[in-house]
Amino acid sequence: MDVITVNRNQNLDLLERNLLEVVTEEEAEKALSGNPTGYIGFEPSGIPHLGTGILFPAKINDLVSAGIEMEVLLADWHAMVNDKLLGDLDLIRKSGNIFQDTFKAMGVSQKVRFTWAEDLSSDGNYWKMLLKMAKATSLTRVRRALPIMGRSEEDAGSDFSKLIYPLMQVTDIAYRNYDFALGGMDQRHAHMLSRDISSKLGLKKVVALHTPLISSLRGGGRMDAVSGEMNKMSKSDPNSGIFISDGPEEVARKISGAVCPPREVEGNPVLDIARWIVVPHLRNSILIHRPEKKGGDLQLENASDLVARFQGGEIHPMDLKEFVVRHLSTIMKPALEVARKNSAVIKEINEARSGNP
Repeated sequence: MDVITVNRNQNLDLLERNLLEVVTEEEAEKALSGNPTGYIGFEPSGIPHLGTGILFPAKINDLVSAGIEMEVLLADWHAMVNDKLLGDLDLIRKSGNIFQDTFKAMGVSQKVRFTWAEDLSSDGNYWKMLLKMAKATSLTRVRRALPIMGRSEEDAGSDFSKLIYPLMQVTDIAYRNYDFALGGMDQRHAHMLSRDISSKLGLKKVVALHTPLISSLRGGGRMDAVSGEMNKMSKSDPNSGIFISDGPEEVARKISGAVCPPREVEGNPVLDIARWIVVPHLRNSILIHRPEKKGGDLQLENASDLVARFQGGEIHPMDLKEFVVRHLSTIMKPALEVARKNSAVIKEINEARSGNP
């Protein structure tokens, strides 16, 4: 096996690490052989939580290490269309600045470029591309993509701008001609719409990379990949998840009260956090403290081992919670500093968010 092949396989391993889905692996491997570009878009609509503020910077770094030139799109116009933070663009941009500062604090690569959606939409060619994309799809198809913005098909009945949102997202991809689009599983509808339209127009189909979603601390199960529905950690519900503004005591309180059914893997928020947030930061130092009468401390090899041991009953929910609390505040410390420096803005954002539809 030659050096080029070895490096390409290593890059594919990096790309796939901690992902649930790659559409498609064959296209991903081909794109990695060139000079690939990729992006992830964030709607600045509140305060980053574990998924947006902790999981994604680490995943973006994987993609940079795999040779992908990454761009983070701070989707201010998208947030305005979606009525986030009362549609106040100034406040939306303040939220976007906190996202950017959090990513940098959590060690996202200096090679990553941050761009505002307004920078794209100020170009007339962007809207020409949007019309081109719109003519290659149907109203029914666009309406099916509305769950990407946390809306139902009925929400577009009283506000036509909601139907423009999915078209903006697929236009973002086509306008920049990205090779890769990164997002949570909740963005699958948009990525598949992009691939469908691009295929009809003879354009390059973006490779879709989907991360897991952290379940709500209240429980509620996993997202269905077809319907796009699940009870996930949400910026709009402060009790559904852990946010970068949560100090150690708040983290401990939330984890203590979180749903964590013994042996249950699907929709278990504490196991999600342990598996997708804590373990990747610990790498090979995965130690679960257990009482001596329950077998004593347990040294694990990886996240898969953690899941199997929990499902098999070797790890009690209380021991799993202790493991998460013990490490999570340390992992979050750089992001918490960002929150402390922006406490006044966060208060303003939370007040506006409480009035969102």
